[in-house]
Amino acid sequence: MTPTRRQFLAAAAALAAPRLSAADTRGTADSCIFLWLGGGMAHTDTFDPKQLGDAKARKAGSAYESIPTAVDGVRVCKHLARTAKLMDRVTAVRTVNHDVINEHAAATLRVHTGRPTTGTIQYPSIGSVVAHEKGAAADGVPAYVLIGYPNVTRGPGFLGPRAGYVYLTDTNAGPAGFTRPADVPTDRQADRERLLAGLRKSAAAAAPVAGYDQAVGEALKLAGPQFMSVFDLKSEPAKLRESYGGEFGQRCLLARRLTESGVRFVEVSHNLNFLNGTGWDTHNEGQQKQHLLIEELDAALAGLIADLESRKRLDKTLIVIGTEFGRPPEFDGGGGRAHQATAFSLVLAGGGLKHRGAFGVTDELAKKVVESPVSVPDFHATVYAALGIDPSKTLTGGPRPVPITDDGKPIRSLFGA
Repeated sequence: MTPTRRQFLAAAAALAAPRLSAADTRGTADSCIFLWLGGGMAHTDTFDPKQLGDAKARKAGSAYESIPTAVDGVRVCKHLARTAKLMDRVTAVRTVNHDVINEHAAATLRVHTGRPTTGTIQYPSIGSVVAHEKGAAADGVPAYVLIGYPNVTRGPGFLGPRAGYVYLTDTNAGPAGFTRPADVPTDRQADRERLLAGLRKSAAAAAPVAGYDQAVGEALKLAGPQFMSVFDLKSEPAKLRESYGGEFGQRCLLARRLTESGVRFVEVSHNLNFLNGTGWDTHNEGQQKQHLLIEELDAALAGLIADLESRKRLDKTLIVIGTEFGRPPEFDGGGGRAHQATAFSLVLAGGGLKHRGAFGVTDELAKKVVESPVSVPDFHATVYAALGIDPSKTLTGGPRPVPITDDGKPIRSLFGA
């Protein structure tokens, strides 16, 4: 088939366009706070608003009115009022897409690892890749913390346990199992450590006890007063704590404290207690109270951005909002929305990027990508590049060398190119 004149000119322009070197897209952020909205955030009801719909009339469209933001021409849902004022520090990447539509677990794996489910190799999550490449920024802290429930999709895959996470669900108590039980006094703990020291001398370095010894040693360091003091949120001013909002906001405040302590990557799961009854999986009645989730996200995100900026840490801390897919503009029989992976929004903030409020264009109902499609590997490559990690490098440690992304390319305009 002979190409048209338009196709020929487009191909010529692509060949003539300057290509970015790894240095051109190497950012300066040193940590990442990854906010996970499990269930599938409805992009038309948040960061990519379209015409106003009506669930009762079964009219497709956004559930809420939109409002202007700090960036001319960029609008967001009215329930993101605080974030709207800060959108010049944010980019809603509106044209993310992948080929997993109806299954939450597979889509969650796709967004966390950047790759489809496979039975031949277990790929590492984005948090584990960052932990592997950057390590902790200080002694006595882990490189990767998960504030939420443990899950294989967040795991290290072939990179092994050293790239794994420390997790917690209680922001006040800290990581599970790290604090010494109340019935174990100091002298008894000292006896146990002396016993362990004897085992160290008698065991070969390659023996199974060596791995256990290393794990215990790291746990003892993390259980020390320096790292555990990070979880004392009451040491923060009451006004600041209130600015973050409710439970999710307090998790985000803790994430800020963790990154300041030297943790490289913190994932914060939103809505573990299902504030609206269904979480972000807004079928049926979950859609009716979705605004509660959006308002909680708004307070936490705006509070985090403002707090980091006041501490001169916003350019060094990349904030990411992740979710497994979006939701279509049509309402189902129960007034909710189904799943949509053909076009949805993931969000970046801070991290020293050249923010623009929004990137990419979807059609009139946000069902399809019109301009500047972004694959999940492209999004991963953008995150890695912002953190100073070469997105073209190869990872080793598995059955074969694996590219760090599945041919992902960073979003060049976010790096000023």
